[in-house]
Amino acid sequence: MLMRFNDASSSPLPPFAAAAAITVFTIADDLLLALSRKIPQLLFTLPGLEYVDVRANQLSGSLEDIPSPLTSSLSSIDLSYNQLSGLIPKSIFQLTNLNYLNLEWNKFIGSVELSSVWNLKNLDFLSLSNNLISLIDDEGETVSPSLPSITSLYLASCKLTKIPGTLRYLDAISDLDLSSNQITGAIPSWIWENRTDQLNTLILSHNMFTNVEQSPSLVNMTYLTYLDLSFNRLQGSIPIPVTTSSKVALDYSNNHFSSIVPNFGIYLENASYIDISNNKLSGHVPSSICKASKVIVMDLSGNNYSGSVPACLTESVNLRVLKLRDNQFNGVLPENSREGCNLQSIDVNGNQIEGKLPISLSYCQHLELLDVGNNQIVDSFPFWLGTLPNLRVLVLRSNKLIGTIWGIKGGYQNSDQFTRLQIIDLASNHFSGNIHPEWFEQLQSMMENDNDEGGILQYGININVKGPYQDITTVSYKGGMLTFTKILTTFKLIDLSDDNSFGGPIPKSLGKLVSLRGLNLSHNAFTGHVPSQLNSLTQLESLDLSWNKLSGEIPPELASLTSLAWLNLSHNNLTGRIPQSNQFGSFTNSSFEGNANLCGKPLSKQCDTPGSTSRNASATSETSSFWQDRLGVILLFIFSGLGFTVGFILAVWFQSFFHIERWTHKHR
Repeated sequence: MLMRFNDASSSPLPPFAAAAAITVFTIADDLLLALSRKIPQLLFTLPGLEYVDVRANQLSGSLEDIPSPLTSSLSSIDLSYNQLSGLIPKSIFQLTNLNYLNLEWNKFIGSVELSSVWNLKNLDFLSLSNNLISLIDDEGETVSPSLPSITSLYLASCKLTKIPGTLRYLDAISDLDLSSNQITGAIPSWIWENRTDQLNTLILSHNMFTNVEQSPSLVNMTYLTYLDLSFNRLQGSIPIPVTTSSKVALDYSNNHFSSIVPNFGIYLENASYIDISNNKLSGHVPSSICKASKVIVMDLSGNNYSGSVPACLTESVNLRVLKLRDNQFNGVLPENSREGCNLQSIDVNGNQIEGKLPISLSYCQHLELLDVGNNQIVDSFPFWLGTLPNLRVLVLRSNKLIGTIWGIKGGYQNSDQFTRLQIIDLASNHFSGNIHPEWFEQLQSMMENDNDEGGILQYGININVKGPYQDITTVSYKGGMLTFTKILTTFKLIDLSDDNSFGGPIPKSLGKLVSLRGLNLSHNAFTGHVPSQLNSLTQLESLDLSWNKLSGEIPPELASLTSLAWLNLSHNNLTGRIPQSNQFGSFTNSSFEGNANLCGKPLSKQCDTPGSTSRNASATSETSSFWQDRLGVILLFIFSGLGFTVGFILAVWFQSFFHIERWTHKHR
């Protein structure tokens, strides 16, 4: 009898199942039972039940003990990807017929003794990964009388501090995952030596391993398809597997490896994914890398590689992701891309690359990300990139690009230019001149009002054990440099700041880019008023117009930008009152300083209220008149002492003088 709980969104169920969300049914007994996100106690008591599959159904609550486990017919239990909590019932490890047990990605707690697992003599597949449990290796090196013939063992995030000794004797394992634990010391050689002919995947990432036992440069793993040693503290030489598999994924990233066998490419002719980023590799990239001609993702970033970029990498028709950022590559980028180019992402940021951008990249019609920032490229703006229909991210910051940008087409007749561009970063170059409104009117992707979370910029690599490759980028955002490890397709940003000399008015057409999240035009020579049309950018979170020559008042319409979390209008020639409503009440002095004629909170300079100037002048005049009258009386008495005739004449003269002064002041 087959029992199955199905997610209503992915399986054909009776019409009412959509409302109940989860349904239990048995074809044999014609029984239909509706549940409310919990596993009923009676489930595991059903006679003859062999399979339970309730994965990814948002089930919660705890599991009850299974009655009479020794006589149960259960052979397969899959409770993965739910929200089940509490202890894992010990009775589960007494199901004598069980060969498949998957409890991964739940919230189970408590301790689980490995010796109880080995009681399941028929067990073939076990996953306890990504719960809140502590796995206890109570047997150590002691071997049980008989061990199950487990082929797939997943113990990720089980709070292990060492590799369980019993694993040495599980010779049938083909897939082993011990990632995200706290295992220290050396990776023992017996892990692959005992399984040369059957090991398929080995995942030891996110631990604290320091070295590989015996430091082999080559490791025999005939059928290996996936090796992940990333995020450890491994030193020495990178161990290269010798395998005959048709597709291989290798991840050695984020370690301290300092060398790799020079001819490693010869052994990786079938490799599809190679990531040796963020290690301590140096010198020129070995020419043997060109032998890995089937590679889809090549990531060498974060090392100390120097010399020229190997020409075979940009010439490959199989390569989709080429990531060389943060090295010391120099010279010019190869001008050898050709028809059939499948590159989707090129990232050479943070090197010493010179010359011009190779126009042969126009053959790479699938290109979505091009990041050549922080190099020494001398060129004009590459308008020809606008012919790439899928280009989303263009980072040219911190180079030596020069010239003007009159229009986005740059003389190209095609009306569709940069239509999918969502991030453009031209900061810290030497561009100059006015920007024509046409520059922004072609950016159709930024004109789409995206209100949902959207997708992630990523690339499928067609390897089952390795998920999609996700791009990263670093941009100036909210006053600092921010690295996005996931680029949402809804994130839109324009940065033309720093060391450029763009001038003239800020184009009003910017107001059409309603899905912009970040806009940085700082440190330029823009003049005129801040466009009130910017109030259409309702999703704007970061706006920087500082260090320009902008004048006039801050448009009160900008107060409607309720998503605005960071604003910098400092060091311009702005005048008048700072808007006081909505987000403007949260900004500090630094957002407005350097504008001598701005007033109002948060600045200490307060604005005069309407009519206050005339009232103050009137009060001053009345005060002056009062004291002039008093002074005249005093002088009359003083001068009278000089003699009646002389004193009287002088007193009358002074009184007349003060009256004339008062009349003149009043009628100015």
